Amino acid sequence: MAWTTFLFVLFSTLLTASALYFHIGETEKKCFIEEIPDETMVVGNYKVQAYDQNVKDYMPVSPGIGMHVEIRDPADKVVLSRTYAAEGRFTFTSHSAGEHIICLNSNSTAWLYAGQLRVHLDISVGEHAVDYQQVQAKDKLSELQLRIRQLLDQVEQITKEQNYQRYREERFRQTSESTNQRVLWWSIAQTLILLLTGFWQMQHLKSFFQAKKLV
Repeated sequence: MAWTTFLFVLFSTLLTASALYFHIGETEKKCFIEEIPDETMVVGNYKVQAYDQNVKDYMPVSPGIGMHVEIRDPADKVVLSRTYAAEGRFTFTSHSAGEHIICLNSNSTAWLYAGQLRVHLDISVGEHAVDYQQVQAKDKLSELQLRIRQLLDQVEQITKEQNYQRYREERFRQTSESTNQRVLWWSIAQTLILLLTGFWQMQHLKSFFQAKKLV
């Protein structure tokens, strides 16, 4: 029971929202890798700002500047490719487990701002991407029903995460076995090369001594 509770808390903390900000140039593309289980919803909220020399701070940009978002799955297939406004959100659902690449770049080639833009990005994975207040209003759920819905979603997401961890362990085991086999065959090849080299040296020395009539 204690071990099950530990796993529950562990996987609940793994699938949390990750927030960051970064600077981007005019033709620059920033990409991030997110490990996501299969059939998991991901929501990204972003906001673009530019440095204002007058107020010495980052301020919202003009409506003409936006961000192009491209997302690729572990098979390098495009899951999402779309241009958004300067502030907004993108949503997608993973269909295969693994590393998803999320890339963002500006859709403008003629900036009105000097320097780089600053992009705030907040990525939510799993049940953290669900707006439960909206779900409660839409389905007319009570507080108890909403809490049960959240717990069921958490259990489902933990199951997906556990399946994904088993998948990663299986891949790691296969990689380790393949590496061990390669090391074994390389060791055997080195041993054979040393034996053949030693045999050739002995034959060469024997021929040399026979030619010099030393034996």
